[in-house]
Amino acid sequence: KSSFSIAFVSIYLLIYLVLFNLDVPVYILFGMYLFSPFLVIWMVYTVIRYGIYTGRGLMDDEEWGYEDKKREDIGTFF
Repeated sequence: KSSFSIAFVSIYLLIYLVLFNLDVPVYILFGMYLFSPFLVIWMVYTVIRYGIYTGRGLMDDEEWGYEDKKREDIGTFF
């Protein structure tokens, strides 16, 4: 269910961008623009509600949860 909402909203926004560059009448673009926040909110809701996390969970003594970087590779931020 979450993959459908992601695909649908992505295609919708891609169609909006294509129509914007094709100089479609403004009222069509304005309607799509007004409807897009509701679609994005729906997509976020379905991902949070029905999305499944497939990564490794944190152990009790771990505080670093990123799987693509090690904490030692980041360095300091100042």
